[in-house]
Amino acid sequence: MKNIVFDLGGVVFARNISRCTQEFVDFFAFVRSERMPRFWEEYDRGTSTLGEVTETLARMNGCTLEKCASYLQYSIDLQEPVRPTEELIGRLKEAGYRLYVLSNMSREFIDYLRTFPVYGLFDGEVVSCEEGVVKPEPRIYELLLERFGLEPAETLFIDDRRVNLEAAAAFGIRTQHFDPKDAEGSCRLLAERLLG
Repeated sequence: MKNIVFDLGGVVFARNISRCTQEFVDFFAFVRSERMPRFWEEYDRGTSTLGEVTETLARMNGCTLEKCASYLQYSIDLQEPVRPTEELIGRLKEAGYRLYVLSNMSREFIDYLRTFPVYGLFDGEVVSCEEGVVKPEPRIYELLLERFGLEPAETLFIDDRRVNLEAAAAFGIRTQHFDPKDAEGSCRLLAERLLG
């Protein structure tokens, strides 16, 4: 294995739940579904704006635009590196692996995540809002392989959504499921697999 590709949300970055109220968690309950709702998928694709998403969420939750806007901004501000993953990425970099990002992420979120030092360890990225395509659509995996000249058999993709892993496997990319509820366990398995 030469290339390690990381999803971002739930794998490299996550909301700090200790700073969330139950109301806030419930407001964003849709992010835990197996497939994101269409309005959020279009936001990740870059074809829908933050303002449009704010209006949709206000209608869905029966609340004001101001409250939705503040919740969305707070959701961005709450993002922080998943500590076990951050440590693993550092170890993989030192071991000589090439590291990449393949993520569904909207403009406002990715701009914030790129400010963290761990993001600077990646050798390349394919981010949905900049490509107009989202996982698990085949084109986003083609972009990853083509852009960086990756051999699928030498590439491991890590994601917390199995549907995205299945789409990658169709290209011959190796996969590893990441459990956001057990980041330490997931990183331990990856370390055993990749670092011996």
